[in-house]
Amino acid sequence: MSGLTYAGAGVDIAAGEALVERIKPFARATERPGTVAGLGGFGALFDLRAAGYRDPILVAATDGVGTKLRVAAETGLLDGLGQDLVAMCVNDLVCQGAEPLLFLDYFATGRLDVEEAARIIRGIAAACAASGCALVGGETAEMPGLYRAGEFDLAGFAVGAIERGGDLPRDVAEGDILLGLCSDGVHSNGFSLVRRVAEATGLRWSDPCPWDDGRSLGEALLVPTRLYVRPALAAIRAGGVHAVAHITGGGLTENIPRVLPPGLGGRIELGAWSLPEPFRWLREAGCIAEAEMLRTFNCGIGMVLVVEPGREDALTALLSGQGERVVRLGTVVPGQGIAYRGVLA
Repeated sequence: MSGLTYAGAGVDIAAGEALVERIKPFARATERPGTVAGLGGFGALFDLRAAGYRDPILVAATDGVGTKLRVAAETGLLDGLGQDLVAMCVNDLVCQGAEPLLFLDYFATGRLDVEEAARIIRGIAAACAASGCALVGGETAEMPGLYRAGEFDLAGFAVGAIERGGDLPRDVAEGDILLGLCSDGVHSNGFSLVRRVAEATGLRWSDPCPWDDGRSLGEALLVPTRLYVRPALAAIRAGGVHAVAHITGGGLTENIPRVLPPGLGGRIELGAWSLPEPFRWLREAGCIAEAEMLRTFNCGIGMVLVVEPGREDALTALLSGQGERVVRLGTVVPGQGIAYRGVLA
């Protein structure tokens, strides 16, 4: 009997080393003030003083991409997943008022495909660069027997900082204005229901998209999560922003109350914006009730800023200048939770 090896058990160390070499240029392109060392060490160092902070508080966030990964794996459309992963983490950091500084990824699979992994990590690096944070490290885990052929998982870990006393939410009051920043689609939430709707219709991911003849259904649904970091930080630094909510799982219904103090809720005018086509299709094809739509999907609004009355016009102009589509959704009112007026149309 010949001796057993790790490679024979399904783990290719050489492939892992090849991937590290492949992605080093991606990581170097994300370096920013505060970055101390590149990939390869057992840990990543970051110098907060070099990043310009005097009395910082660290803020950390972690997330994944959810079952959107299943759609990407089945279609082979992997290039947007890196942005999804980064956005789900750094958009959360901004809700605390924090600037994202560094990011680490975790990629797990049954058998490492270097080309596939490099496509995903290239997207991670591009999204980090667009968000102003450094990709300082990560982990690639090859685990045969735990993942079947073609399966993989992604997780991300972001760390940001704020100067002491600059954290959000703060000073939220009755009469504050709710400004919504439009989404680019379904983003990375609700895909268990999306997949169920597609299955019920009998459509394959490769079939023509019902609302966009120029793309397949899979391509239209896999549009990556929008990165809100730079415009949101610009608005926060301009003054008048009391709170920020990233509209992820739970939709508008569950996420806005997370940034409101006890005794205050939100009133939203559903006629303030038009339901984008992907959500219209999901609602109609799945016979999904309005309340279920609003607590599952972002319904076209990917981030909400709670702003001081009288500042909404200036902040809308600033955000629009940063490329955002801004909607005045409603106001902060006495009560609890979110009260909707009108219908999604």
